[in-house]
Amino acid sequence: MLQSTIQSPIGKELSCKNWETECLLRLFLNSLDPRVAENSEELIVYGGRGKAARNKKAMEAIIRELKNLDNDHTLLIQSGKPVATFRTFPFSPRVLSSTAMVVPKWANDEDFSILEKKGLTMYGQATAASWAYIGVQGVLQATFETMNEIANRYFQSTLKGKLVLTSGLGGMGSAQPLSVTMNGGVCIVVEVDESKIDKRLVNNYCDVKVHTLEEALVLAEEAMELERPLAIALCGNAADVYCEMVKKGITPHIVTDQTAVHDMLNGYIPSGLTLDQAAFLRNKKPEKYIKMAEETLIAHVKSMCELQNRGAIVFDYGNNIRGQAFKAGFEKAFSFPGFISEYLRPLYCEGRGPCRWIALSGNPGDIYKLDEAILANFGSDERICRWIKFVQEKIYFYGLPARTCWLNYHERSQIGELINNMVASGELSAPVAITRDHSEGSTMAAPFRETEGMPDGSDIIADWPILTGLLNASAGATMVSIQHGGGVGIGNSIHTGMTAVADGSLDALKKLKNLLTIDPGLNIIRHADAGYIKANNMIRELGLKKPL
Repeated sequence: MLQSTIQSPIGKELSCKNWETECLLRLFLNSLDPRVAENSEELIVYGGRGKAARNKKAMEAIIRELKNLDNDHTLLIQSGKPVATFRTFPFSPRVLSSTAMVVPKWANDEDFSILEKKGLTMYGQATAASWAYIGVQGVLQATFETMNEIANRYFQSTLKGKLVLTSGLGGMGSAQPLSVTMNGGVCIVVEVDESKIDKRLVNNYCDVKVHTLEEALVLAEEAMELERPLAIALCGNAADVYCEMVKKGITPHIVTDQTAVHDMLNGYIPSGLTLDQAAFLRNKKPEKYIKMAEETLIAHVKSMCELQNRGAIVFDYGNNIRGQAFKAGFEKAFSFPGFISEYLRPLYCEGRGPCRWIALSGNPGDIYKLDEAILANFGSDERICRWIKFVQEKIYFYGLPARTCWLNYHERSQIGELINNMVASGELSAPVAITRDHSEGSTMAAPFRETEGMPDGSDIIADWPILTGLLNASAGATMVSIQHGGGVGIGNSIHTGMTAVADGSLDALKKLKNLLTIDPGLNIIRHADAGYIKANNMIRELGLKKPL
């Protein structure tokens, strides 16, 4: 199959035997659509090497199997390769997927890379292997909420006149500059790959491109003085720019990073190398490459620590930059906090988390109708209404139109019913997929991100995402995936994804009510179990059953 032909079907006509498998086929192909994926030709969706299928042969087999799958059969995917189909039940998942799972003793980059080169596994990131990727919008609200929390806590609820320094314009990092400008601030985002900058300029995530720090600072100072939001993309090496900031004595108000540093070989560029030089050295001398990358990373993180000492608000935005720097030999790497433990965990304690819906029709009008229905039905939730209005203005659709929104315990079940009813009534032109990011309290065990600093010391306990996945599979999910690594790298997380389809049927409604109660419910229970007072209060308020 040629790259140019990887595109999801749209409209009402089925190419599979039912809407459940049609949903999964469309999401799979949408993840690999060149307009959506970072490198469609290599089946890489985002995050350095996060893939939706192991290779072209596996991709074609997945498509073929989905088209022929009956509504009482389940397809098994082993690290991006279909391996078996078994008769189960109509209420069972149509696809069960396990990706990058290795025995813990060998859960490290070195051993995993050997297995990957042998063609035995693949890295699936989070929403790549679970076929739920929707582009930068997927992580945008978490980034927006993080910046909003910082604004509320330190800057009188706005980032107007404030400067944020960050880096990386890949599928996740591109959310950072837009989240800053949505909060009124000025952002300098460093990216070594100029083609990524050009793509983000077209997609509205950045406003202007420059090639020197001096140019960036002139534009930033002018925008800050006028209290005008501006996202400046600076073409350069992140570590070099951060170190130059320190030397110049310039201290931004906020500093973070979103390079793909979780993958030192494929996602991080050593200082002094062009992209072509990096590609050559990575292929010919990987050990030397990693050594150079580690030296660069230590300088990078040292500069972040120094900016923190000078008064900047500094945090790890979930790419394990601290863990990688510590592993490389910088003992003070954990001097600054992670974004979830510092800013987002209170939302998890109330059951609020990432939900997303994707119009399988391919019709943007379906998403806009849902936007208006949400504004009408959830008007009392200022957080939701503000978010929907922001993204209506800022987000362009590529591939299947989609929307993401952080919803609480009650709202998730309500949104599932609302969407299913609108499909049933004909208000929407085709069924809608409902899925989520893996970044939630009960669906991710990641001691450098989602579960960092749990009060009972349960940071590395991975039972919770496994239980979530098992329960999702038992409650009617269309697809359940269990994965390893996510955005923090092999050995650093276990996480699970869930997808269901709202096709307007009563069966779909039953499934959605189950599934969209499980995720936020277990989120609250997991945090209550860890000792959070707010989560325990929510359990009593909602009447959730927690035996101990």
